[in-house]
Amino acid sequence: MSYPERVDIRIGIANSPREINFETAQTAGEVEQTVIAALDAKSSCISLTDDKGKVYLVPTVSLAYIEIGSDVSRRVGFVS
Repeated sequence: MSYPERVDIRIGIANSPREINFETAQTAGEVEQTVIAALDAKSSCISLTDDKGKVYLVPTVSLAYIEIGSDVSRRVGFVS
């Protein structure tokens, strides 16, 4: 059985001790291009969707950082 690849996203918000964490079915490259396009266009917010369909709108002026995890599938089970 093949599972879709998941990418972990972590968004730091300026002046906030909390982060936004979620997984998305988008590739790391797609997420990176979405972020770069929004920042280049000086958009007021970035829109990202998690793997369950929930949409996250983050104001670009509030961004401290965006960490894009790998799109390598996770291993399940024991390694001998």
